Amino acid sequence: MTSRTRRAVEWVIERALWACAGLSVAITLGIVGVLTWEAMAFFREVSPVDFLTGRSWTPLFHNQSFGVLPLVAGTLLVTAIAMLVAVPAGLISALYLSEYAPTRVRRLAKPALELLAGVPTVVYGYFALLFVTPWLRTWIPGLAGFNALGPGLVMGLMILPLVCSLCDDALAAVPQGLREGAFALGATRLQAAIGVVLPAALSGVSAAVLLAVSRAIGETMIVAIAAGQQPRLTVNPLVPIETMTTYIVQVSLGDVPAGTREYRTIFAVGMLLFMGTFALNLCSDWLRRRLPGGVR
Repeated sequence: MTSRTRRAVEWVIERALWACAGLSVAITLGIVGVLTWEAMAFFREVSPVDFLTGRSWTPLFHNQSFGVLPLVAGTLLVTAIAMLVAVPAGLISALYLSEYAPTRVRRLAKPALELLAGVPTVVYGYFALLFVTPWLRTWIPGLAGFNALGPGLVMGLMILPLVCSLCDDALAAVPQGLREGAFALGATRLQAAIGVVLPAALSGVSAAVLLAVSRAIGETMIVAIAAGQQPRLTVNPLVPIETMTTYIVQVSLGDVPAGTREYRTIFAVGMLLFMGTFALNLCSDWLRRRLPGGVR
């Protein structure tokens, strides 16, 4: 291949990559534009203050109320349960793979754990509804058929590979010299892992947790199948709730005429969801950049 041909090929590849990057940015701007346009149309009819502070969400009923707090409460409740499962289990798994597991075990265990990320979320949803919830009801007699506890536990299982993988990468980025220094001072492997390696990788671990929270907040199918569709302002995980994503799915089924105020509620909720996940991603990126490589 001559230098002229090579330069021509490189020019074409460079322009193709630029076009792909530009297309992704354009699609993102288009999504934000549609959300903003439709949300503004909704807020011309409903006060943003009432939307953000109201405690009743019944936009599809005759006596309409547009307080989004019940949806936010349901979303945060399921996310909190998922994080209580995913963060401790994921961090412990990452510590084992990074500090204890032999190379052969690590090569086998990490890909096997990450296989959970390839399971369709609809499978997790039916697993929560048909297996986890009936099993929980044998231990908790007052548990409703649709509830926040079962989907939250299964969502934590689904997010576990994400937390484990990101935390493992953060722990692996800690220089080996810190571990050797701890061993030289008489620390055990556990003391070095907990007292030296983990604090040194705290920024990466924190970023992983925030990304997992963002993933949990945006999850749709598990809560749509197993959590119910009853918006209520509660912290009780034993009763049916409704999340922001579940409501969007409910309205998007086609029963609500397009262009109506009821239909535009999904864009208002979607904008709130987008802003929340975007803020979490910004915080995660800030934590990752604050301490490059995860080393204090």
